[in-house]
Formats: sequence, C-alpha cells, structure tokens
Amino acid sequence: MNFLSMTYFTTTAREQSFTKAAEQLHITQQTLSAHIAAVERELGCQLFIRHSPLELTYAGEVFLQYALDFQRKYRSMEQEFSDISHNQKGVLRVGIAYTRGRTILPELITEYQKIYPQITVQVMEAKNDVLQQNLLKAEIDLAIANFPDQIPGVELMDFYEEEVVLLIAESLLRRLFGAKTDAAVQTIQDEQNLSVLCDCPFLFNSREDIAGKIGHHLIAQADFIPTVKAQAGNIETLLDLCARGVGACFCPEKLVRTALSEEEISGLKVFHFSESTRYQIRFGWLGQAYRWSTISSFIELAVRLIR
Repeated sequence: MNFLSMTYFTTTAREQSFTKAAEQLHITQQTLSAHIAAVERELGCQLFIRHSPLELTYAGEVFLQYALDFQRKYRSMEQEFSDISHNQKGVLRVGIAYTRGRTILPELITEYQKIYPQITVQVMEAKNDVLQQNLLKAEIDLAIANFPDQIPGVELMDFYEEEVVLLIAESLLRRLFGAKTDAAVQTIQDEQNLSVLCDCPFLFNSREDIAGKIGHHLIAQADFIPTVKAQAGNIETLLDLCARGVGACFCPEKLVRTALSEEEISGLKVFHFSESTRYQIRFGWLGQAYRWSTISSFIELAVRLIR
C-alpha cells in the first residue's frame, strides 16, 4: 500500500464508479480495479459494495478517513518543505462560485502568475455549500465563499462585502409605466417597495443561489407572484436578457461590470435595498499546524486588488 493506492481509492470513493475514476486518473479500469483489490487483500476487508453506483462498506468508510488524513498531512509536508527550500512551485487549488470567479479571478490570477510563475492555480467552481464540503475533505486548499460565521476545523478571514441589486432596463420601465416611469422609479428607490413591479416580468436564477434567494424574499415581502420570463443557472445569461429589456434581474453588483459593456449598463436602472441584500464573502482554509505561504500570498494579493 502507498500514497498512489490511496489516491486511487479516494478518487473511486468520490466518483462512485470505477469507470469515471479511471478516466479521471488516466489509467485503465483494469489497472484501477487491480489496485483496489490489492488494498482490500492487504487490509483483509472489502472496501466497496460493487453495484452501480459504488458504495463504501463500513471498512471502506473507515479507510477513507485514514486515506484522506494521510493525503492531507503529506500535502502539508510538501508545502512546508517547499517554503523551507524557497522553491515556490506546485498547485494551489482554489474553490469559488462560478459567477464570483468570473468577477475576481481573471485579474487576480494574471497578477499572481507574474509574481509566482511556477504556481499553477487550479480553480474548482461549485456552490457555497459544496465548496465547504470540498474544503473539509481537503479537496481544495482555499475557498472563497459566503461562509457562516464559524465552521469547525476551518479558519476564516473576511474578504469583501457583496451586494445583490435589482436591474431593470430603462426601455422596460418605459413600456410598463410610460409617463409615470420617474414616479415608479422614485417609489422603488425611496420606499424600497417592489409592489409597483407586480406586472413586471422577471428573470431568476436558482433559489439555492444567494441572488435568487434574496430576490424571491424581496418579492415575497412585496406580496405578489412574479411573472417569470426566464430561469437559468448562469446569471450572465440572465444579465444579457435583462439588458435587452426581457425582464428585471437580481444580481451581485460586482458581476454587472464584468458581464456587461458600459453601453449596456448605461441603459439599466440599478436599485439598492436594505442591509439584508448584503453579505460577507470570506476566505476559508483548513485549520492545521502549518499554512502554506502560497495560500497567504494569494489572499494578500486578492485583498489588495479588491480595494
């Protein structure tokens, strides 16, 4: 048994399939099966119940925790000796939501590569709750997400405050309200009242997404059932439709300037609401005896750039 065997096992456990795991590991399914069988013989226990999808046995669950712990410590050792030898190279695994990554990562990675050209930044895109699990399983080194205030075993640091705003094309407002457009805009801005938009079409992403959750909450407070013209997981698609006047859209404000042109933005009304539409984005990393300096330098640069 060696670290390669553990990598084969943890990948298979994660994918719940010999076929998918073999593809990800770039080996044949026969080679993978042989490695897993050898580990089972050495341990004297069956690790998988071999049906579709694969399922871990009790012994498999126990071995998975040991394997993950060994991998975590081995990676930590590699990182510490990389710092000791001043040989800054390796892979920094960063987890972030797609839309948030689209907003901040292009400039951040570009500048980071100028300073640390031998570090590969590997980006994993997922929703906030998935990123938390990936971090706890040591599948990523650093997560940038809307974390709760405390997570056992995870260290957190505030990054920046994000705000969800409501965007409506001026052309759509004129179609809805005509000569009363200015009065309607004033009502929304001053009174924070969305009830005047009861006849307005809306564009929504998932309720599981922060912007979708906040948008549905604000409309529920206004006490009407919205007319939904389009739903999409990709908020950039919705922003494009919003700029075309198809419907109103709730979106993180920071994404607007990266997803739309200045001309498109100039044709939109942006509405801000109460503190309930603002939330903290944090860095999260596993709390352990040693923190790789590459993680610290990435955080420091990100903080400088966001300011």
